[in-house]
Amino acid sequence: MESKPKGAFNVQVFLGSSGVARRIVEFRRSDVIFGQGDACDSVLYIHRGGVRLSVVSKGGREAIVAMLGPGDFFGEGCLAGVSVHTGSATAITSSTILLVEKDQMVRMLHSQHALSDRFIAHLLARNIRIEADLTDQLFNYSEKRLARTLLLLAGYGKVDAPVTAVPPMSQGTLAEIVGTTRSRVNFFMRKFQRLGFIDYTDGLKVNRSLLSIVLHD
Repeated sequence: MESKPKGAFNVQVFLGSSGVARRIVEFRRSDVIFGQGDACDSVLYIHRGGVRLSVVSKGGREAIVAMLGPGDFFGEGCLAGVSVHTGSATAITSSTILLVEKDQMVRMLHSQHALSDRFIAHLLARNIRIEADLTDQLFNYSEKRLARTLLLLAGYGKVDAPVTAVPPMSQGTLAEIVGTTRSRVNFFMRKFQRLGFIDYTDGLKVNRSLLSIVLHD
């Protein structure tokens, strides 16, 4: 796992402490955490598991906006005055979510500078990720987009292990994230498996060597 310097601020420990007013909710895979149009009145933090953020158009077409994992915040729009969620959040695996009400989160951000610094860093990282995703969609072909998606889902850059498991996910979901067809995803996944970049033994595992696809021009 990502190493932390001695004495580094631990968000999970802080939000889990008895002095913080929050709710801890367990979700099973595919449970809806909140729906599009639901009241937006809490900041949520992923203690364990994973979450898919998606948006549905008026025509009923769904687009996956982001895939989040442990240590990520979401629902922070309430801090900017957003009253209803513009998208939905769904658990992609068994997950433990901490919900902190808006007013409590505002007080903590003002009084706990270490938490504030961590939260700002999260927002900046999210913004950089959105820009990178847009660039990926505009300029990269589907094979490279799929490789990048798998590496991100495996926590590339956050964990030290050369091979990392990806949360259970269908090829149809991967196709929605990448912006291609399921048949194309299936073709590339078979290719990645043949080259040793991924392994289906005991779930899907991603090898860091898959990065060669992303870096290849």
